Amino acid sequence: MEMNKVSKAMEKVGIPGRDAYDLPSSSKRFPDGAHYRMEISGIERPAVLEAVIDESQKRKIPIHRLISVVMGATFLDKAELRDFAQMAAEARMEVILTPGPRAAWDIGRQPITPEGSLSGLRFRGSDQLRQVITDIMTCIDLGFRGFLVIDEGLLWLLNEMKKNGDIPQDVTFKVSIYAGHANAAGGKVLEMLGAGTFNPVADLTLPQLAAIRQAVNIPLDLHILLTESFGGYTRFYDGPEMARVCAPCYFKIEPGPACAATGAALYKPWVGEAMLAEWGRAKVKYAQIIHEIIQENNPELRMSALGPADLAIPKP
Repeated sequence: MEMNKVSKAMEKVGIPGRDAYDLPSSSKRFPDGAHYRMEISGIERPAVLEAVIDESQKRKIPIHRLISVVMGATFLDKAELRDFAQMAAEARMEVILTPGPRAAWDIGRQPITPEGSLSGLRFRGSDQLRQVITDIMTCIDLGFRGFLVIDEGLLWLLNEMKKNGDIPQDVTFKVSIYAGHANAAGGKVLEMLGAGTFNPVADLTLPQLAAIRQAVNIPLDLHILLTESFGGYTRFYDGPEMARVCAPCYFKIEPGPACAATGAALYKPWVGEAMLAEWGRAKVKYAQIIHEIIQENNPELRMSALGPADLAIPKP
């Protein structure tokens, strides 16, 4: 079979037959007309959020989205969660909360074995689905409107619950990098299942990302700085082209030794909030640097102002 014939068959169903080596400019935008926004991960406690808000105000750089409590929302009590929601609402920042019970929390050890690690993280059984949805709905009652999702089955189930009225219509679900999607077909599936936004794997080339953008309408969440455990990617100078080709996109800023794996993981309950707060301030500085690089090289690209109306800002 000629590969060109396969490309044409792929294109019939809306998937690019090749990676987009010509790097076409994306014609898609956020609802406010912007090309890009800033996202900071690892906002684990109210004190960390307080530091990020303070630093963003000092530097006059808007932070649009916070990937929060990656250690699991279960580890914050309701008073802490209420404070978190109130602070984010007043600062007009979207919170994507990470619910607590998930695959690595129970007796299943397959994901940490050499071959099992290739299978990805998934929720184990209906009891674990019930637990994580309970955590999500508890946080919805406290005012949160955005949640991180790894499992496509959970994503489908949550959106079916939205259709049935069990989850409010203004709740959004972001698909994590841990889901491992790396092509246009995978992005299309996530969009069809109800994802509001999704995070491709971090080491994709610009032509690969451009091909995904051609097939998918939801925002792409692009790691422009990522922990050493994931490969330590630093793509600041790719920023102008990423924004041009992948709009609308979030630039994800997540430095450090590790996110959630190994003894160097930052997002664990026992990691001190003072250190995480200092990391939060550094991430805001990196957002300023990224924005400056983009504007110096392509001033026609627009970043959203603080608090655009389509963000999943908490409603405490």
